Amino acid sequence: MNAFSFLDIEREKGITMVLDKGLSPDFINDYLKVCGEYINFIKFGWGTSAVQNRDIVKEKIRNYKRYGIKSYPGGTLFEVCFSRGMFDEYLNECKELGFEAVEISNGSMDLSLEDRKNAIKMAKDEGFIVLTEVGKKNIEKDKELSIMDRINLINEDLKVGADYVIIEGRESGKSIGLFDKEGNVKLSEFETLINNVPVEKIIFEAPNKNQQVEFILKVGNDVNLGNIAYNEVISLETLRRGLRGDTFGKIQ
Repeated sequence: MNAFSFLDIEREKGITMVLDKGLSPDFINDYLKVCGEYINFIKFGWGTSAVQNRDIVKEKIRNYKRYGIKSYPGGTLFEVCFSRGMFDEYLNECKELGFEAVEISNGSMDLSLEDRKNAIKMAKDEGFIVLTEVGKKNIEKDKELSIMDRINLINEDLKVGADYVIIEGRESGKSIGLFDKEGNVKLSEFETLINNVPVEKIIFEAPNKNQQVEFILKVGNDVNLGNIAYNEVISLETLRRGLRGDTFGKIQ
């Protein structure tokens, strides 16, 4: 039971995806005692899982599983493996390590729609939860994608079988996707997007507090948010529950 439980501020929905850039197993054990119940997915950022000992990666995944948290390697690692013709090896290694989900993306490479569809289907056939990502890592290339391009790709991924689609925001949350160069949400594009996709299937990367607040106020406290820093999980949870000035009195 949480402290101050008489406030009756429990919530049931809303995914929180956290970025693990190389946390240690011992740290994770203590860390999850504090906030494990508020995390749904852990992403081993970009290719970080490929520069950690296999036994350590397995141990970390087991630690997360004890709290019902699903782990997956970052999309960049998929892109490296796929570009080298090693997608089968990638899926096998993910399974052996204990990952329950994978991310299919083309943030750093050019991936044809046909290859994208086939990768989604293959991962689903292997029993993985599949998250895809829409957007480019390079700012100039990302600007070439219109909001309708993003919407069409989201709906196509979901039609093929993706479980969730992540909207690229990067770790900085600036000049990418739905964010301008200052890190503010481009509201017209955001509203167009949420009116044309099933928002419950979208995970918005929102590393910065102002973005988290905006999405919570516009969508609700059950909005799916990703790329949350490990030390910001409790802060985000207070925003979701109206326990911080930014959302106090503004959400149900």
